[in-house]
Amino acid sequence: MSTQTDVEQHWKDCIEPFTDVVRAVEDWDAPTPCEGWSAHDLLDHVVVAERDFAARQGREIPVFDGSRNELWTQWVKHASAVTALAGDETFIMQSLHIATGDMTVGEALLHFHGFDLLVHRWDLARSQGRDEQWTDEEMDRIERALDSFGEQAYQPGILADPVPVADDAPRQVRLLGRLGRRA
Repeated sequence: MSTQTDVEQHWKDCIEPFTDVVRAVEDWDAPTPCEGWSAHDLLDHVVVAERDFAARQGREIPVFDGSRNELWTQWVKHASAVTALAGDETFIMQSLHIATGDMTVGEALLHFHGFDLLVHRWDLARSQGRDEQWTDEEMDRIERALDSFGEQAYQPGILADPVPVADDAPRQVRLLGRLGRRA
C-alpha cells in the first residue's frame, strides 16, 4: 500500500460496513462476544484506539461528547475524522517503526485498525443477535494480519485463545475460532 488513494479506499472498505452495523444497534448495553464488553464498550474501544493511534502520530481526533443516546452521531463524526486522516497524504505517508518492522502510518492504520473494524463488526452485530458475514477479501485481510501478529495476538487483552473448530467447517467459522470466537 503506497498511494493515498489506496489507503483511503481500503480504509473506507473497512469503516463503511462497520458504520452500517453501528447504525443498526438498538441495545448498547447488550453483551458482545468480547468477554465483559457491552456494545457500548466495544464502540468506545474502537474510538479510543483510533484516537490514540492518531495522537501518537501527532494528530488529534476530537472527542465528540454526548449522551449514550447520541452514540450514532458521535460515531459518524469520529468516523469522518479518521477517514479524513486516511486521505491525508502527509499523515499516511509518515514512516513508522513498530516491533514487526517499518511501515507507513497508512499501512499501520489499515493493518491494525482496519483489522479491528473487521473483527469488531462481527462482534457488534452478534451483540444485537445478528450474523455478519465477511467477504473472502475481508477474511484474507484478517488472516494476513493474524499471521503477522503471531502468538502476540493471544496475549491478555487482545484475543482470546483459539477455539477448536472442525476442519471442514466453513471458512468464516474456522477464522472465528482462530480469533477466539464461537460462531
